[in-house]
Amino acid sequence: MIDRYTRPAMGSIWTEESKYRCWLQVESAASTVLAEDGVIPAAAAEAIATKASCSVSRIQEIEAEVKHDVIAFTTAVAESLKAQGLDAESRWLHYGLTSNDIVDTAQALQVKEASAIIRAGLAAFLAVLKRRAVEFKHTPIIGRTHGIHAEPTTFGLKLLNWYAEMERNLARFDAATEDMRVGKLSGAVGTFGHLKPEHEERICERLGLKPAPVATQVIQRDRHAAYISTLAIIGSTLDKIAVEVRHLQRTEVREAQEYFSEKQKGSSAMPHKKNPITSEQISGLARVLRGNAQAAFENIALWHERDISHSSVERVIFPDSTILTDYLLAKTMDLIDRLLVYPERMKKNLESTGGLIFSGQLLLDLAEAGMMREDAYRLVQSHAMRSWKEDLIFRDEVARDASITALLSPDKLDRTFDYMRQLSNVDAIFRRVLGE
Repeated sequence: MIDRYTRPAMGSIWTEESKYRCWLQVESAASTVLAEDGVIPAAAAEAIATKASCSVSRIQEIEAEVKHDVIAFTTAVAESLKAQGLDAESRWLHYGLTSNDIVDTAQALQVKEASAIIRAGLAAFLAVLKRRAVEFKHTPIIGRTHGIHAEPTTFGLKLLNWYAEMERNLARFDAATEDMRVGKLSGAVGTFGHLKPEHEERICERLGLKPAPVATQVIQRDRHAAYISTLAIIGSTLDKIAVEVRHLQRTEVREAQEYFSEKQKGSSAMPHKKNPITSEQISGLARVLRGNAQAAFENIALWHERDISHSSVERVIFPDSTILTDYLLAKTMDLIDRLLVYPERMKKNLESTGGLIFSGQLLLDLAEAGMMREDAYRLVQSHAMRSWKEDLIFRDEVARDASITALLSPDKLDRTFDYMRQLSNVDAIFRRVLGE
């Protein structure tokens, strides 16, 4: 991922230095367990754990010749031991292992690190959503369906809906993260031809991982697809939030807008512009996450026990998806944290149709007062369509209709057009979600 969208802590996990550090960590854990069981000399395990090292430049130099990154890695590590006079010890490096015993298990360590950062980002964003939802709990706003005014809601409920969705995302993410917390050291085709299952169990335990119950040469990629898909779903929720902010910021709506700093500029040609650039960036980058999910699905089907068609893909999608998710969570959190909200404009828009949004309530009140529902629907719709077409005040037109006022007194009509009546259960919805 380019630097523009990479936050330092997450980016550092996916450097070449970090990858090879994790590879060496797996090699060290394997050597230690094998030495404990008397499979290799204790001195060799000690040397690998405390003396072994490697440089990215040397690995790349060797790989240019041998065309195999794990062989390049083990050669470079062995060289570091031999340079210290530990030739005998170096021959026990990578004993009984195959390439993907190291690669898959080390990748699980990187994903574990990345997931801790993403989880912290999810928790922080949830806190912001909760705070702002409570802040605007009873702030009326028009609810829209199909982009058209429907019935009243509150801005707090809009935020609460996002909060509840992000809670589900957190639960999905925790499950996907746990599924990825597995290693495998079962050999070239997963049969433990050279090590024992208990070796794998103890090596994984040292690394904070679980052993894959069964594997081929690789951990099966349904786990990886589920993880990348979960990141794509998180990104899609952030996209959903961003799209709503973009709509709310439109000139004709102006109910909320992104924070715009004093020295910020919106257009090279039009000085008046305040564009929702952060929201648009969130929407755009979420598309990358969804595209990566498709690539992860394609990685599930490999030839026989294993091919490497997934390998090149994962060198891209795991760094990029975790880096982008981290970045997008931070951007969306800041977007909502500093979102400018205009309750007066919300009220103005709410009242802009002259009461048309209460047509459903009027229908119910007339039916309750004794009018047949079909008759009430035709009557209310005729007034609504005429008011819309001729730009009339719907409430005034209704109040002039004797067939309506015969059933609904002025006080009852006032209650029909009282938006707080329809918002009387907002607290109950908040209690459902927040438990408070």
